[in-house]
Amino acid sequence: MHRLAVFASGSGTNFEAIVTACERGELPAEVVLMVCDKPGARVIERARNHGVETFAFAPKEYASKADYEREIVARLDAAGVELVCLAGYMRIIGDVLLGAYGGRIINIHPSLLPAFRGAHAIEQALEYGVKVFGVTIHYVDGELDGGRIIAQRAFPYEGHDIEELEPMIHAVEYPLYVETIGKLLNAKKE
Repeated sequence: MHRLAVFASGSGTNFEAIVTACERGELPAEVVLMVCDKPGARVIERARNHGVETFAFAPKEYASKADYEREIVARLDAAGVELVCLAGYMRIIGDVLLGAYGGRIINIHPSLLPAFRGAHAIEQALEYGVKVFGVTIHYVDGELDGGRIIAQRAFPYEGHDIEELEPMIHAVEYPLYVETIGKLLNAKKE
């Protein structure tokens, strides 16, 4: 059984999709750690409801990014984590974490990278007037949303309403992330 960590900053709907897939046996894995940089985020409650160990921290309580990343690495190591899945984690991964887990950190992003990088990808795509939206899963490296692309899925949308579009993105994100994690874990077995 593979051991996953999920990092999130918000409500945790992608976390929920991953942990539920593990519990149903759809992934040959278990989520052994959830890391959150916002101690009041809803994802913490979701993790507890699933019995997943949680590390919630406030970055400002650490002297530096390197300090809190060292703490994260220690917890990942202690939990025997093989793959880190960023799922709405709104912090840029730094050198300490990349040094320890480089090549084993993946992220999901709500655009067809390399277009519309960063935290406001959906809004940027709507402003630009794109007619095809999508989701990208990629390895994390030192460049914002710049790592090697693992999977992408596109869908048409000709509207202009973010409230209408976001559920469409989620409907693509959840199964694509689970499917991609499964492929990565199965490839690891071979």
